[in-house]
Amino acid sequence: MTGPPHPRATVGVVAGPPDVTQTLAQVAHGLPGGGEDRPGQAAMAQAVWRAIDEGRHLVVQAGTGTGKSLAYLLPAVLSGRRVVVATATKALQDQLATKDLPFLAAQLGDARPFTFSVVKGRSNYVCRQRVLEVGGVPEPGEDPVVGIQLFDADAGDGESVDVGRLGGQLRRLIAWAATSSTGDQAELDFEPHRRAWAALSVSARECPGAYRCPSGGVCFAEQARERAAAADVVVVNTHLYATHVASDGAVLPEHDVVVLDEAHAVEDVMTAALGVEITAGRLRGVAQASRGLVDEADARAPDDVADAADRLEEALGPLSGRRVLTAGAGGSRGAGGGPGEAGGGLDGVLELARGRLVALTGALRRADSASDDAAADDRARRGRALLAVGNLEDDLATVATLGEDRVAWVEAPGAGGRALVLRVAPVAVGPLLAQRLWPTLTAVLTSATVPPQVEDSLGLPPSGTDHLDVGSPFPYRTCALLYCAAHLPDPRQPDAARAVHDELHQLITAAGGRTLALFTSWRSMHAAADVLRRSLPFRVLAQGDLPKAKLLDAFATEDSACLFATMSFWQGVDVPGPSLSLVALDRLPFPRPDDPLLQARRDRAGEAAFRTVDLPRAATLLAQGAGRLVRSSTDTGVVAVLDSRLARAGYRRALLATMPPMRRTTDREEVLAFLRAIAAER
Repeated sequence: MTGPPHPRATVGVVAGPPDVTQTLAQVAHGLPGGGEDRPGQAAMAQAVWRAIDEGRHLVVQAGTGTGKSLAYLLPAVLSGRRVVVATATKALQDQLATKDLPFLAAQLGDARPFTFSVVKGRSNYVCRQRVLEVGGVPEPGEDPVVGIQLFDADAGDGESVDVGRLGGQLRRLIAWAATSSTGDQAELDFEPHRRAWAALSVSARECPGAYRCPSGGVCFAEQARERAAAADVVVVNTHLYATHVASDGAVLPEHDVVVLDEAHAVEDVMTAALGVEITAGRLRGVAQASRGLVDEADARAPDDVADAADRLEEALGPLSGRRVLTAGAGGSRGAGGGPGEAGGGLDGVLELARGRLVALTGALRRADSASDDAAADDRARRGRALLAVGNLEDDLATVATLGEDRVAWVEAPGAGGRALVLRVAPVAVGPLLAQRLWPTLTAVLTSATVPPQVEDSLGLPPSGTDHLDVGSPFPYRTCALLYCAAHLPDPRQPDAARAVHDELHQLITAAGGRTLALFTSWRSMHAAADVLRRSLPFRVLAQGDLPKAKLLDAFATEDSACLFATMSFWQGVDVPGPSLSLVALDRLPFPRPDDPLLQARRDRAGEAAFRTVDLPRAATLLAQGAGRLVRSSTDTGVVAVLDSRLARAGYRRALLATMPPMRRTTDREEVLAFLRAIAAER
C-alpha cells in the first residue's frame, strides 16, 4: 500500500542528517488550518531522529494533542531504516494507515518517497483454501454449504453449530472472497458471526504456510506479508508484534526500528503473547478438525481427545480465579481435583490430554503416509490438523515444565464467564525482552501516559535508554479541574456506595448530563446506573446496553446523555467537544488483590510489592481515565475522583504525579460552579 496520488512535493530533504524540525514545520503546513505551533512535537521528532541515528532506545511521554504520530513517523521515514509501528488499538492503526501515512507521503512526495503496508494476524484474512473446502465448486443449483459444521476452537466453549441461519453469511463471505483484493475482514460491509468467519479463516496455530498449502500461491495473508516485506513502514497491532517476539522473529519482516505506540499497554500484551492458553475448546477443535482424516483403525483417536476436553472442563470448573499447578498456590500441582480428574487432579487431566494428542498425531501421520492419492483438499485439512495438534502438544509441554519464572491460573473471560481458560504467563517479561528484543533493534516507546518504572518492567537497558516528557499543548490549568471528593467515606466502608451515588447526582446535575462515569467493577457500575436512572432527568447509557462503538456514538451525539462504563472504557475512548464535561472515577483503580498473575509478581517483589506492582498500575490507569476529558484544545470540564484516599493517603503524590497538569481542588462548591458555568455556555 502506498499513499494516494499527491501533488509535487514542496518539502526539501537534503542528503546527510536532515533538519528534522524544519522539515516537520514544512510538512505541518499541509495540515488543516496550516498546522499549529507544537514545540513538544518538534522536540519529540528531534529526539526520535537522534535515537535512530545513535542506536539508542527512547521512551517519550507525549500528552494528548502533541501530534506524536507525525513526530515519530517523519524522522523514521527520513532515516531510511525499515520501521515497524505497533499500536494497541485498532482506531490508531486505522488512523496511521488511512490518514497519517498517506498525508506524510503526499507532503514528502518525490523528495523522499516511501511505501507502507498494514499487516494483521492471519485470522483477520479469509483463507482461500477453507473457502474451497467449504464452498467447493458446486453443480448448478447445488447449495455449497449444506451440512457444514461451524466450529470455533478459540471461542473456548467447544460448541459445534449447524449452518442454519449462518448459511447465508457463509454464502456472502464466499462470494466476497471471490472478488476481494485483500481478503481482510475489515473490508466487509457487514459483521459476520464469529463462527461463520472461523469456518473460512485459519489461525497461525493451524496454518501450514504457503509452501504446504494448495492455495498458498494465492493466500491473502501471505500476500499481505509480501507487501510488508517490500515496505519501508509496516503498521501492525501490538498483539501481532508480541507474537513476533514470542516466535523469535518469525512473523514480521526484518526491521531496524520499532515504534511501540500506546506504550502503557506493552507489558500486558507481551505477557499474554509470551504465555500459553489451554481450553477445552482447543481440544474439541483439534478433535473436530481431525474427524474423517484418520484411518478406520484409529477412528477413536479424535473422540478420545474430545473426551479429554470434557475432563479438562470439569477439572477447571472449581478453580476459576485461582492460581494453580504450584505448591505456592495453597496446594500441590494437582490442586483442584474433583470430577474428571485422571490420576491427580488438574495435573492428571493435562497429562491425559497430552498423551491423547500424541496418539492423535500418530493417527494423522499414519493416514497421511497411506494416502498418496488423497485429494489435495484432504491433505491440506490433515496438514492443518497436524499443525494445530502439534501446537497444542507444545503448549501442554510448557505447562508440564512450569518453573518459578512462570505462573498458571484459571480464569473465565467474556460474557457470562462460562468458557474457562488455563493461562500460563511469565511472571516478568523484562528479562525475556532484554534477551530477545532490545539488543536487535532501536525502539521508540511513546504514550500520553508512560507507566512509572517502565524501564524495569520491560527490561530496557538503563545505559542505552533515553527519556523525554514533551507535555501537552492543551491549556489544562485553565480548561480543566481535578476534583478529589475528600469528604467521602473510605470506599471500603459499607456506606461508601450511597455517598458516591449522591455525589454523582450533584455533579451530573451541575454539568447538565454530559458525563462519562468510569467504574472499577461491573457491580459498582450497575448499582450506580440503577439508582441514577431513577433520579436524573438525563439519559443514562450503560456499558452492555449497546455494542461499544454504537454506545460511544449515542453518547457523543445526544446532547445531555451520560455514559456509565467499566475498565475497558478507561483507555482509548475519544469524545471531544461539548458532549463531555465531566469524567467521574468511582475509586482509585488498584488491581484486584486476588489477581493470580499480580500475586506472583507481589511474591517476587516482597516488601516492595505495593510500590513496584500495585501503585504503578493504579497510577497509569488513573491517568488514562483522567485523559478521557480533554481531547482537543477547546475542551473544558472536570475530572472528579470519588475516592478520598487521593487526598489523604501517603502514596497520593505518586498518583498525582502521573495526572495531567490540571488545577486541583477538594471544594465541591467550586466544582459545581465551574460545571454550571460550562453548562450555561453550551
